[in-house]
Amino acid sequence: MSFKDDLDDLETAEDFLRFLEVPYEQRVVHVNRLHILQRFHDYLNADEGIDRIDDDEALADRYRLHLTRAYHDFVVSNAIAEKTFKVHKDEAAKAANRFVPLDQLLNAPRFVG
Repeated sequence: MSFKDDLDDLETAEDFLRFLEVPYEQRVVHVNRLHILQRFHDYLNADEGIDRIDDDEALADRYRLHLTRAYHDFVVSNAIAEKTFKVHKDEAAKAANRFVPLDQLLNAPRFVG
């Protein structure tokens, strides 16, 4: 079996972390498992040279690098701050549009009732 065949059998974040031998804390994975997997996927997709690697050991090293990076993103941060999924990105954009600078409030016309 090849490295990619072995990957097909993995389902959970813990499966990937164990298979690629990435040390992890269960509490971090428990809260962020989908975010870690999504970030891992994003890192793999952004790696332009990964498709040219034909050695299983070198490919495993590259996958390990990206999974370690994805996991570490959520050790030092959290899912909302990292904006992994579209829902978080959309909410951040909405929040940015709701911001009203203080000087606009101070210069706003006053209503007398």
